[in-house]
Amino acid sequence: MVATNQFDSPNTIIGVPFEYGHNVRALCDELPETADTQELAMKKKEFKIRLADDAGQRSSASMLINKMYSWRGYSTSALSADPNRITLVAGDGEHTIGTISINFDSEIGLLVDQLYKDELDKMRAKERRVCEFIKLAVDGEVKSKRVLASLFHIATIFARNIRKATDIMIEVNPRHVKFYERMLDFTQIGEERLNHRVNAPAVLMGIDLDHLHSLVRHFGGKPELASTEKSFYPYFFSPAEEEGITNRLIMMDSQG
Repeated sequence: MVATNQFDSPNTIIGVPFEYGHNVRALCDELPETADTQELAMKKKEFKIRLADDAGQRSSASMLINKMYSWRGYSTSALSADPNRITLVAGDGEHTIGTISINFDSEIGLLVDQLYKDELDKMRAKERRVCEFIKLAVDGEVKSKRVLASLFHIATIFARNIRKATDIMIEVNPRHVKFYERMLDFTQIGEERLNHRVNAPAVLMGIDLDHLHSLVRHFGGKPELASTEKSFYPYFFSPAEEEGITNRLIMMDSQG
């Protein structure tokens, strides 16, 4: 992908051109094709990824999360300001079309500690710096692999290059395990347990960020490989673009 380096606001990280209509499942569940999404498939636009650094942006992200989770019967809580968390949003004009949040480890721990503290403490004992990705949502009407890949890649850049995390942890519904294995090369770390926060079963998965970085260097910025490489990694940024994003995030983080 060819990302732009023009910033329309201080919290804009990057602008990315994309086409609507890629057949990506929002949070791993396919949504029905509609006349509106068929029409959108013909349009080329640009979305921007920003840090959600005010209450209005967090509220917009929370509304998208609620929209994408509630129809599956999951309960969610609104995003709030937290010094150990950053939230990214992807926006097409005035609309939030995707979001992801990162929780960084601290003395209060992570949300995944509620179910998998023993597993995380073993990693901490090996001096691994764990973080967790939470509240990933992409609007089902967009259906763009590039939106999801861009959000996820920038989140990993922030975690690895800025905050020096070594591992990403996620809790997923058991029916999504194969999706994360196939599309992002996560591995299962913990057995299935009941997550009372969302009143649904959960499985702990993780990925070593150095391993993820090696996949990005091999596939990133090469969407032409998507016909044979079925993961999201061809839709990630190229190594040169990652360097530019890292520099932008260093500047934003130092100002924050």
